[in-house]
Amino acid sequence: MAARAGRRGIIAEINVTPLVDIMLVLLIIFMLTAHLIARQAIEIELPRASQSTTLPPLTLTISLKSDGALYLNDQPVTAGALREAIKASVTRDPKTQAIIAGDKRVSHGRVVWVLDTVKSLGVTQFAIQIDPAGMTAPGEGG
Repeated sequence: MAARAGRRGIIAEINVTPLVDIMLVLLIIFMLTAHLIARQAIEIELPRASQSTTLPPLTLTISLKSDGALYLNDQPVTAGALREAIKASVTRDPKTQAIIAGDKRVSHGRVVWVLDTVKSLGVTQFAIQIDPAGMTAPGEGG
């Protein structure tokens, strides 16, 4: 009877064979993909310079006045001229940045139009300029 009770008891050990199989398959996949990624790079040794500088990305400042006037780098500009200037800047420097400043009385749609124009022409880094000292919650005035 003791033999039967031993066979029907609780199995308290974990079968690790499937876990080891999965880990080996994952290891092989990672080894193969790492090898393919490493082969895409061309190994070269770049020359060193003692006096090197990196140029900061070109920054455009786009302003919207309360009367709806549009300015690029403090110069009045039309919508078409703004698009052309942004295109030229992105062609010159693909890392072109934009700072957008809109008067608080300018319609939300106009600011969104400027944001959409900037993004559609290839500027990926932009910021909206604010006055942190004059920040108030909506409905509190200001």
